[in-house]
Amino acid sequence: MRTRTHPSLSAALIVLFALALSGCRARPAAPAALDYPIRPIPFTQVKLTDSFWAPRLETNRTVSVPYALRMNEETGRVDNFRKAARLMTGPHKGRRFNDSDVYKAMEAAAYTLRLYPDAGLEKTLDDLIALIGQAQEPDGYLFTARTNDPAHPAPGSGPERWSNLRVSHELFNVGHMYEAAVAHFQATGKHSFLAIAEKNAGLLLRTFGPGPGQRRAFPGHQEIEIGLSKLFRATGNRAYLDLAKFFLDERGHYFGGEKHAPGDPFSVYDSDEYIQNHKPVLEQDEAVGHAVRAMYMYSGMADVAALGGYPEYVAAIDRLWQNVAGKKQYLTGGVGARGGSEAFGDAYELPNAEAYTETCAAIGNALWNYRLFLLHGESKYMDVFERVLYNGLLSGVSLSGDRFFYQNPLESAGSYERSPWFEVACCPPNMTRFLPSLPGYVYATKEDTVFVNLFIAGEGTIDLGGRAVTLTQETRYPWDGAVKLIVSPALPGEFELVLRIPGWAGNEAMPTDLYRFLDVSAERPALKVNGKAAALDIRDGYARIRRTWKNGDTLELSLPMPVRRVVAHDSVADDSGRVALQRGPVVFAAEGVDNGGGVFDFFLPDGAALGAEFRPDLLNGVVVITGNAASASKSGRPFVAVPYYAWANRGPGQMLVWLPRTAAAVRPAKSVNMKVD
Repeated sequence: MRTRTHPSLSAALIVLFALALSGCRARPAAPAALDYPIRPIPFTQVKLTDSFWAPRLETNRTVSVPYALRMNEETGRVDNFRKAARLMTGPHKGRRFNDSDVYKAMEAAAYTLRLYPDAGLEKTLDDLIALIGQAQEPDGYLFTARTNDPAHPAPGSGPERWSNLRVSHELFNVGHMYEAAVAHFQATGKHSFLAIAEKNAGLLLRTFGPGPGQRRAFPGHQEIEIGLSKLFRATGNRAYLDLAKFFLDERGHYFGGEKHAPGDPFSVYDSDEYIQNHKPVLEQDEAVGHAVRAMYMYSGMADVAALGGYPEYVAAIDRLWQNVAGKKQYLTGGVGARGGSEAFGDAYELPNAEAYTETCAAIGNALWNYRLFLLHGESKYMDVFERVLYNGLLSGVSLSGDRFFYQNPLESAGSYERSPWFEVACCPPNMTRFLPSLPGYVYATKEDTVFVNLFIAGEGTIDLGGRAVTLTQETRYPWDGAVKLIVSPALPGEFELVLRIPGWAGNEAMPTDLYRFLDVSAERPALKVNGKAAALDIRDGYARIRRTWKNGDTLELSLPMPVRRVVAHDSVADDSGRVALQRGPVVFAAEGVDNGGGVFDFFLPDGAALGAEFRPDLLNGVVVITGNAASASKSGRPFVAVPYYAWANRGPGQMLVWLPRTAAAVRPAKSVNMKVD
């Protein structure tokens, strides 16, 4: 007999929710009794003006979002909806999950509309929504891979509705649709897309559940759980949240399933670990299987825990975080070591040339860590978020905004390069929807406390219990560790400001022992309040300042940024005898183009002096690390490393993050066939 978890309230999970990814504002329709203890400041209330992120967000708005919308048209993804709507004929084009790429691009466009009203873009969305409505079947079913030709659905769809959920992505697709529909509703106030989403969700409520005649099942690819949670937030319909929990709780009780012949592309789904079905979610303590699926599931568990009041879910994802951050995460914040299955490997299995580290998995890792911060208020989660943000996530899109990485390896023999699009195109639109939401991760509040999580120049407007407070940041971060924060409350009053002190500023490479700095820096963070030195009262990784604030008060935080050598845990075989370079939150890589064409014939001795300099004319302006390396034939070879996120923006070429420390550790380049599906 199966044990069911019953709802239990937790006083720790109270306060209004405003998840930054969707820029949610608290809505009267949603109950405020249970939620994340910490609430983000929506991205619509924070404007970034810095020289690093503001141009990237503008490129996303003017290049990446229109590009994603256009590529969905050019590759037949939008035509699949026309075929399902009987507006054109022909077979379904592409993969069964291609609908999700359209939804993600629409979500990105909706976020853009909230910040930059655009009649043309709004009409594009209106037209797509009308088309999606026509493609939707009368009872709410929406899956173009089947609707176009029910007798011959796209491969993997299953012969009938819901008959192949391990593989079909029927629920994955509509989960992304729900996210896009909520974003569109928030951006425009229109109910057109939300009505389509609710019609589909109504079908799911009638179809799935523990009741008589309902299906006991779960999706092979998680995402519906996040979408349903957002739909609950937008509408207040608790049934959506309960269904999200139902899908999570069904995992780990039905084993096996369809068996495919060896070599069949769907045979990977035969593994219960691959889809995180090997144990009930509350019993899982090791990250296994497909990395994107895992990240989405852990994020969905956090949402259900906070919005529904299930602390046992929090305990489960806390255990999983320790496993990922302590044994299975790359220095860049990427996750997913194995290319054949896009999956986590064993503990400390972190190959570099073969690293899969899918862009979508990096985004998922960031979103999961942010939710953990909202639950716990500890800086270690934002430290991981920042590591992902500046490295393994940002590397997924080119400086031009129209070339992408699906995989983000930490070593390349020279053949891997950025692509204009992919047959499996999940990563480009995922990036375009994440970047507009970035301002929403800068600040958060809990009661009368304001968290400063990211250091980005700009201005944020905060409602602190009815008191309006404007925070203005001045900084050149991540190139410079000097941060000036100007506090402007509408009226003088007492509250607490807490500033994240990154682990790397205190000789902690990671909040676990997976990575450590080879050297110990004597430099320490420093804080001034209105020009006077102030003691650092650090708790949970945040410097806390409680005082009566008045208009024009200033905080000056100085974070030392020496070049640091990083070494991995002894159990990481692929990094043995090797060192990586980090300065501030940025991980660096040696590219052949800066090092005589190759990076596999030299080593970086521990004693070699290293310097850092800003080069405004390189890669849109970056700090580079310089020094002298050595080789078997000579010492004193000039050495240059650039930020990892910027590699391969000058064409394909050799690249190395983990550099040999001795001649004995030098090894030839590995040629790896990169798989992108």
